[in-house]
Parts: sequence; C-alpha cells; structure tokens
Amino acid sequence: MNMLLKQTLTASILSTMIAGTAFAAPAEAPPAFIKRVADGLIGRLKADHAKLQNNPAAVKAIVRQNLDPYVDSQAFTRIVMGTYATNQYSTAAQRAQFEKNFRETLIENYGTAFAKFSNQTYSMRPYKATGSANPVVTIDFNNNGEKIPVSFQLADKGSQWKIRNINVSGIDLGLQFRNQFAATVKRNGGNLDKAIANFEPDADAAVKKK
Repeated sequence: MNMLLKQTLTASILSTMIAGTAFAAPAEAPPAFIKRVADGLIGRLKADHAKLQNNPAAVKAIVRQNLDPYVDSQAFTRIVMGTYATNQYSTAAQRAQFEKNFRETLIENYGTAFAKFSNQTYSMRPYKATGSANPVVTIDFNNNGEKIPVSFQLADKGSQWKIRNINVSGIDLGLQFRNQFAATVKRNGGNLDKAIANFEPDADAAVKKK
C-alpha cells in the first residue's frame, strides 16, 4: 500500500470515528430512562423497607448504587456554584473538591427524599419530545392522595442520559442550592475554601421555599 493511499484511508477512518462520536446520542428515550432509574431505586427501597427503618446509612447505600451513576455531578456543580464555578472566582482544584463534597451531600438529600416516597405510587406525565439537549421528564408521586410533581432535567452524555437538575413542586433545586451556597460563601467571609468545606445543601429547606 503506497503512503498516499495509507494516509487517505487513515484520515477517512478517523473522520468517521469523530463524526460517530460527535453525533452519538442515547438510544433510550428520556421517559424510558427516568422510569428505569425510578423503578430500580424505588423497587430496592420497597424490597428492603423493613430493614431501612432508622437506618440512614442503608438508605444512602441503596441510593448511591441506584441513582448516583445517573447524576451529572459536573453539571450540578456548575449550576450550584454559579459565578463561583468560573476561573475568575475558583480554581479547578476547588471545583473538583466542591463536586466531591456536593455529590456526597446530594446522596444524603436524595436518600431522605426517596425513602419518604418508597411506599408511594407514581405516574409518568405525558412526554413530548422538543429536540432540546436538556429534555425534562416529570413524575407525579401519589402521597396519600396528594400529587407531588418531580421533574428531572436531563443531559445528553452521548451513550446515556444523566440527571443534571431536579424540580420538586415547582421549586428548582439547583437554583435553591445556588442561593444556599452563595449564603454560605457570605457567612464564611468570602473564603471559598471554607465555604466549600462547610456547604450542606438542604433539599427540605429548598422545597419549603414555595
């Protein structure tokens, strides 16, 4: 094979690989993805309900196994840190530390929330594709006759969807957590390292804002 032909074939293969990567998209429809994640998590919580009473560590472990892999923590970090997520206000190391800490506290928040819903039924709202890169899928949890809407905003990660933000009963948790973090920075005199170390997002307080 001469050198020109070899170079041409190599370039063709590389361009095909790059194009395939650029246009890759999750094969799963957004509502199917959310239903799979919700069924997996709630199913585990229901199956182990008796063992989970007064056992937050066990709840946290189940949530970590069944929800954490589907959360886009980098997107959450950017949303919650807000302007502090830019190079002007923080370093890459600070953002990485925030993401690590925030992911841990997210698991605790979601563990508490989903444990409350573990004995409840839910229904999927009709979904209409809009072509958005961040589609939203809404679930209505039936809590003793009261419907509690929980909307999941997704991010297209190529091979699968991931959850980048959550809205509960009309409350944007990402935005509320951002306000909580900004208040934490202020309480710590603008010291970002201290604010990151001390930040504890409170989902219950965020939802009660309504």
